[in-house]
Amino acid sequence: MTLYIDPPTWPGHGRLWSHLVSDVSYAELHAFAETLGVPRRAFERDHYDLPAHRYADAVSAGALEVSSREVVRLLHGAGLRRRKGSAGTGPGDQPRSS
Repeated sequence: MTLYIDPPTWPGHGRLWSHLVSDVSYAELHAFAETLGVPRRAFERDHYDLPAHRYADAVSAGALEVSSREVVRLLHGAGLRRRKGSAGTGPGDQPRSS
């Protein structure tokens, strides 16, 4: 199981955030997030939003540190990228086939 996290550089709600992603499946991503105690409500389309204070926890648990650009590349390469407004954006949904 390999998960990836970008640096906490994304502002929102008075905090900085990271994106936690899988390049294999949403199931793998959800399982990893669950081991960290990250609530399912933190899942947004194709990634989990993690506040900066949880970044070290994810890395300690095995997430690989990558750039934000690499996160997007990994999601596209795995066919897991979902843009805002796309259908099938529920937390357990699988990506649509092309």
